[in-house]
Parts: sequence; structure tokens; C-alpha cells
Amino acid sequence: MPVLRIPTPLRPYTDGQSDVTVSGSDISEALTDLTNQFPTIKPHLFNEGGELRPFVNLFVGENNIKDLQGVNTPINDGEKLMLIPSIAGGCHCFGRKSAALAMTVFSRR
Repeated sequence: MPVLRIPTPLRPYTDGQSDVTVSGSDISEALTDLTNQFPTIKPHLFNEGGELRPFVNLFVGENNIKDLQGVNTPINDGEKLMLIPSIAGGCHCFGRKSAALAMTVFSRR
């Protein structure tokens, strides 16, 4: 069976498990099995329309399913799958000129 690696922020929804064994012949079936095992993870992976959220990246080996066949990507027994959520952030509190000024001020300290 394929093994799905769960990132740390999503582990509370898989009872703390970092690796979950899933069944299925493609990504869609594997994700269905995952959400059947751990229903509370579903809204973190899928939108209200049942589509995989755009910030969820799923890899089969080293290949992002977005570069393959999406959720229809076939998987084999023993395949290593990895969920990797996109990380966003940073501060947009400075405009370009203000950021340059702040960098100048901080560099003089």
C-alpha cells in the first residue's frame, strides 16, 4: 500500500501520525481513503466543491501531481506520497521606499 507523509501542521488531524498507509490505485482514491480514515483533515485539503485546494501540493516521489495527471495520477503499491502545504507570509507593511529607508536605518545601528 502507498504511504502518505503528513506535514507537521496537519498531524493533529491524523492523530499525530507522520506517515499514513492509504489504499488506492490513483491519488484520488488515496485521498478518499485518507479522509475516510481521518475525516477532520478533509476541509484542510479540499474546498467546498470537493476540489484539492490550490495551496496543497502532493508529490509522488519527487514529482508534483500538478505536473503529472493531477488527482488521476496512478500510484503503485509501496509508493511514497508527500503532502506539502504552501507556505506564505511575510510583511507587506512597508512600501518599496519605506522598506529601503528601514533597511538603511537598521543597517546603521
